[in-house]
This record gives sequence, C-alpha cells and structure tokens, in this order.
Amino acid sequence: MSSDFEGYEQDFAVLTAEITNKIARVPRLPPDEKKQMVANVEKQLEEAKELLEQMDLEVREIPPQSRGMYSNRMRSYKQEMGKLETDFKRSRIAYSDEVRNELLGDDGNSSENQRAHLLDNTERLERSSRRLEAGYQIAVETEQIGQEMLENLSHDREKIQRARERLRETDANLGKSSRVLTGMLRRIIQNRILIVILGIILVITILTAITFSVRGH
Repeated sequence: MSSDFEGYEQDFAVLTAEITNKIARVPRLPPDEKKQMVANVEKQLEEAKELLEQMDLEVREIPPQSRGMYSNRMRSYKQEMGKLETDFKRSRIAYSDEVRNELLGDDGNSSENQRAHLLDNTERLERSSRRLEAGYQIAVETEQIGQEMLENLSHDREKIQRARERLRETDANLGKSSRVLTGMLRRIIQNRILIVILGIILVITILTAITFSVRGH
C-alpha cells in the first residue's frame, strides 16, 4: 500500500515541477505559444488533481495507527496544489490583459485597474477555497474517526460473540460431565447394594449349613 503511495508521490513531484516551470514561462512567451502553454498547464493541473485523489484513496486504506504521517504529507501536497493554481490564475490574468491590450491598443491604465480588481477577486476565491479545503479536511478526519470507532465496535462485538461461544461450550461440557458423574454414582450404588445382597445370602447360606450340620450330629 505505501509503495503505491510513494509512486504517486514521485509522479506528483515531477508533474508539479514541470507545471511550476511552465507557469513561470507564460508571461515571457509570444501570444501563440502562450495560448498553447496555458492549455498545456491546465491539462497538467487536472492530472495533478487526479494524482492527489489517488493518493488520498491510498491514505484511507492505510491502517489508522500508521495513517498520521501520510495525512500530514497529503495536507502539504494540497497546499502546494493550491499555490500552483493561484500562480496559474495570476499568470493567466496577466496573459489576458496583455492580449486584450494588443487587440484594443489600450494604454494600460484601465488594464491595471481591471487586473487589480481580478487579483482581488482571485484572493477572495483563494480564501473561500482554503475554507472549503479546511472543511473538507475536517470532514475527512471525522470520517476517519468514525471508521476507527466502527472498527473498534466490530472488534468488541467479535470478542463478545467468542466469549458467548466459549460459555456455551463450557455449559455443554459441564452438562456432559454432570451426566457422566451421575451415571458413575448410580453404578457405584448399584454395586454396593448387590454386594450387600450377596453378603446377606452368603451369611444365610452359612447359617443354614451350620444348622443342618448340628442337627445331623
């Protein structure tokens, strides 16, 4: 499980390094190359998000006692992903302003105002995104705690069931032992009664023989 996670980590590191490099190059490229580069970065950002989703799934499969370290790494990767998206948005805003100025022949004053307004909106979106991410993280942690509680309850239930089965087996064994002991006591009593009867018969026989012997003389 952890080997799959580490493989995704390596792919994510390589991909984010490429994205960072391309985002830095966008403002310096000619318009045609910029458009192609922007489309390329958008595609790679989607691939990076898919990698994060795969890594998140892998973390959920890791046992709870070993999950903490990987969860911390996931938070770091998500923050890095958010920073990349922010940098890319700013790069696209600068690119859009530049293209619009080239098409309209603007002197750049209105563009600066629009850029400031867009950056302000971008920062608001970033704050909302961070709040959503924090809420998502809380939900994930709550889900993990719930899963751990369910696992613990399941283990406790299995222990109780095994204890009940052992009690049933013990009761059955005690019942068998009781029946065996009862049978043994009955046989002992019967044997003693038989010995007493045989003793009485033997005594009577001896007395009878003595009586006949005395009369004969």
